[in-house]
Amino acid sequence: MKYSSIFKKKIGCNNEKEVFAYLINNLNDSIRYWDYFVNWEKVIGNTKDLEVDLNILNYLIGKENIEKEFGYLLKKHPQVARLIPVLLACRDYRFKILTDLSEGNLKYEDFSFEKKENLSDAEISRAVRFAQKSGLLKIFKDKTVKNVVDYTIGIEVGLDSNGRKNRGGTAMEKVTENFVKEICNTHGFNYIKEATSEKVLEQWSIRLRVDKSSRRFDFAVYNGKRLYLIETNYYGGGGSKLKSTAGEYKALYDFLTKDGHKFIWVTDGIGWKKTSRPLEETFNHIEYLLNLKMLAADLLDNIVSNNL
Repeated sequence: MKYSSIFKKKIGCNNEKEVFAYLINNLNDSIRYWDYFVNWEKVIGNTKDLEVDLNILNYLIGKENIEKEFGYLLKKHPQVARLIPVLLACRDYRFKILTDLSEGNLKYEDFSFEKKENLSDAEISRAVRFAQKSGLLKIFKDKTVKNVVDYTIGIEVGLDSNGRKNRGGTAMEKVTENFVKEICNTHGFNYIKEATSEKVLEQWSIRLRVDKSSRRFDFAVYNGKRLYLIETNYYGGGGSKLKSTAGEYKALYDFLTKDGHKFIWVTDGIGWKKTSRPLEETFNHIEYLLNLKMLAADLLDNIVSNNL
């Protein structure tokens, strides 16, 4: 770690050991924005694309002879067959189903629900069977579902919750970008988000060697003298990923500094409390490892603006 007087001035730390203690003791247990919970634009958009056909399925609600009525609907409107996986909260359209376990046999059947303009009687029969066996037709018959469009919005909300892990990562980038943007606006610097060597060359005519062709830095900032490359991440829980990330950034720092570039790692999250050793090893190896509270204390601003 590269200690300087700014750490004493901004966060009251007298040496590298105190800086690391400050880092560990001021990790955030949450960086959730309001958009963490549901991506409503995606949910409503996905539902809107299917709304006309979903309304057609409202015809089935409360029907007694539900298999016959669904077969009739598929004959008249074959495109609604593609909605079966959606209504079962699946993104796939092809399924291999284990349909028979009798007498030690393992019998499978293949089903496909790709959009078609016409369905044969055999295809209709298979679609009806799939909807019946999966329990979908029962909730229509029993009026468990009152409106298929509303039901689908609920499904999309549930499926979207799987994206919360990714939103945690993008939230860290979003928070960090607020600081980066303010620094650049204050000092007249420029920055690139998701910076590649090609983007850096195009914007600043700087040739940036990278350790792998797929390398994208969360942010690149050029202060007119030096190029600062910033990586961000957030870990709310522990795991092997934290150790591997710390090791990767040690090697990345060595690679970049050979060409005179600066590397700054901004990380946060209480997951580091259980995996502090690899974090400390990287802290001792690279020049700058910061958390969000350190950004709020203007450490990143001072490092970049003072060409440290």
